[in-house]
Amino acid sequence: MKPIIYQILTRLYYSPSHPIVIDGTLEQNGCGRLRDFNARRLQAIHELGVTHIWYTGILDHATQTDFSTYGLPADADVKGKAGSPYAVRDYYNVAPELATDIPNRLHEFELLVRRTHRAGMGVIIDFVPNHVARHYTGTFRPFTDCNYYPGHICDGDWTDTAKLNYGEHDTWEKMRDILLFWAARGVDGFRCDMAELVPVAFWQWVIPQIKSAHPNILFIAEVYQPCRYAEYVHQGGFDYLYDKVGLYDTLIAILKRHESASAITRCWQALGDLGPHMLHFMENHDEQRLASDFICGEGLRALPAMMVSALIDTCPVMVYFGQELGERGMEAEGFSGRDGKTSIFDYAEVPTISCWLKKQTPFGLFDRYARLLHFATSTPAITKGKFFDLMYVNPSSDHFDPHRQYAFLRATDDERILVCVNFDDAPHDIRLRIPSHAFDYLGIPKEGIRTGHVSICPDEDVPLHLPASDGVILRF
Repeated sequence: MKPIIYQILTRLYYSPSHPIVIDGTLEQNGCGRLRDFNARRLQAIHELGVTHIWYTGILDHATQTDFSTYGLPADADVKGKAGSPYAVRDYYNVAPELATDIPNRLHEFELLVRRTHRAGMGVIIDFVPNHVARHYTGTFRPFTDCNYYPGHICDGDWTDTAKLNYGEHDTWEKMRDILLFWAARGVDGFRCDMAELVPVAFWQWVIPQIKSAHPNILFIAEVYQPCRYAEYVHQGGFDYLYDKVGLYDTLIAILKRHESASAITRCWQALGDLGPHMLHFMENHDEQRLASDFICGEGLRALPAMMVSALIDTCPVMVYFGQELGERGMEAEGFSGRDGKTSIFDYAEVPTISCWLKKQTPFGLFDRYARLLHFATSTPAITKGKFFDLMYVNPSSDHFDPHRQYAFLRATDDERILVCVNFDDAPHDIRLRIPSHAFDYLGIPKEGIRTGHVSICPDEDVPLHLPASDGVILRF
C-alpha cells in the first residue's frame, strides 16, 4: 500500500455561520467538532484518494478558553486564544472544544474512529513526547517533578511548554502507556512530534512493544537531520520520516525559482535505500500554503511539484486540508498574523474549507488532486515499481531545460510510467531522450514500447508537449 495521509486541524474543519472575529474567542467564532465528521464528509475525503486521516489537535492542550465547569480552567501560558495543539495538558483525554458532550469527549473520539474506519480510512493522531504544557493537569497518571528538566521551559519559541526528562525511566514507561492507551481505542498510527529530540534508545524500546500488541500500527517521525535518518529507521523502528529537508525544501525552492529542477536528482541520491521510508508532503501545519503570496500565489502553479512528490517513490504522500482546494492562508487570524499559514493557535476560518463544506464553490484543483492521488495508489509501477532518473541524459538544449523540467520513469515487469513535469509558467514542446540503460535496468523490450501516438525506443527522443506549470504522465 502507498498511504495517502490527509492532515486536518480538527478545530478548523467547519463552516462558521457568521463573520470571523480576528483574535476571537471560541464563543465568538466557534470551531469544528468531532461530530461534524459524519459519513457524508468522511466519504468526500475518501473520494480524494485518502487512506488515512491525521486528526491534528485531538489531545487536550493548553488554551485560553475557560472550561472551569468541567474542571479545566483557562491557562496563562498560551499562544493565541485557542492555544497550540503541541502544548498538551492531558495525554489521556480529548480537547474539550472538539466535543458536544464534554464529559464524554473520549467516547465521542472513539465514535469518530469507528466512523472513519467505516469510511475505509485509518486514523492518525499526534504523539507529543518531547514536551508538555507548562501546567500539565492530566486527569490521571500525572507527571511529577522528576519527569521534567530543571527550569522546565523548552528552548526556542516553545515558551508555552516544558521539556520532559528521558533520564528518568519512569518517563519512558509513562509514554509507552500513553501510546498503548490510544492504540487500544482504534488509532492506526502516530505522527511523533519532534521525535529527533527524544533519545533513539527510547524509540528502539517502545515501538516494538506497541507493534507487538498492534502489529499494523504506523509510526511517523518528525526528523530534520538527514545524517540521522538511518538511525531513526533502522534503530528507532520508525516506518516513515518527514522528507522536509530534502524533497520538500528542494521543490519549494524550485517553485520560487531559487533552485534548478535538476536538484531533485540529488534528493533521491542522498537518501539511498531510505527512500521508501520517507513521507512526502507539499504542505503541513508548520509550512506556508502553496497558494499563498509567499510561494506560488495560486494552487495550480504548484501541480508539477505535487506530481513529483506523489509519484517519485513508493513512500506515503500527505495533503494538508485545503491544499487540494487552493487554500491561500493569507488571513490575519490573530496570534500568527498574515504569514501565509493556516493558524494553529486561533479560532479561525479556512475559507476554501468553509466554501467546500457549504458546497458553494466548485474547485477544479480538487479533481486534479483526486486523479493524481488515485493514480498514485492504484498503479503498481508507482506503488512498488523501480525508479529511473532521466536527467543525466537530457542536458540543457533547445529542446529541454533541466532548470525548469524534470523527468523520470517508474516501472514493473508489466507496466511502465513516464513522468515529465514543467515548472515554467509557459508551455513547452520538448524532446526527451530515453537511454538504452533505462531499458536494461527496467526490463523494457529493446524493440520499444508504445502508448497512443507516443513511442519509446532506446537512445531515441520522445516528443512531448508540456502545459504551463503542469506535466504529463504516460502509461505504457
